[in-house]
Amino acid sequence: MKNVVSTEKAPKAIGPYSQAIEAAGLLFLSGQIPIVPATGEICAGGIEEQTEQVLLNIEAILATKGLGFADVVKTTVFLADMNDFATVNGIYAKAFVENPPARSCVQVARLPKDVKVEIETIAVCR
Repeated sequence: MKNVVSTEKAPKAIGPYSQAIEAAGLLFLSGQIPIVPATGEICAGGIEEQTEQVLLNIEAILATKGLGFADVVKTTVFLADMNDFATVNGIYAKAFVENPPARSCVQVARLPKDVKVEIETIAVCR
């Protein structure tokens, strides 16, 4: 059985997918890009601001189930430019302070809306 999870505090899906799906005791979040939920626009700024907005969006979706970054077990980070890795890593580390999740990080040819970063997340439900 699966349950669709959504919140107005994170960007609405821009295609035929859900913000998140809860199934088998896990919460699977669709990749989040740096869209500001209130405006539906990409946040202003560079890789730093985009990474911070992505993490805010993830945090908002996790909160719908009473979860936080400590409940995340796996992330996949997609970068438009691997040269941004150190910057993203520094901001990411502030969210995942203790016992960080397993993670993959890859450079891709292009991301939706030509953003610089997208992060996909899996968390354990309590």
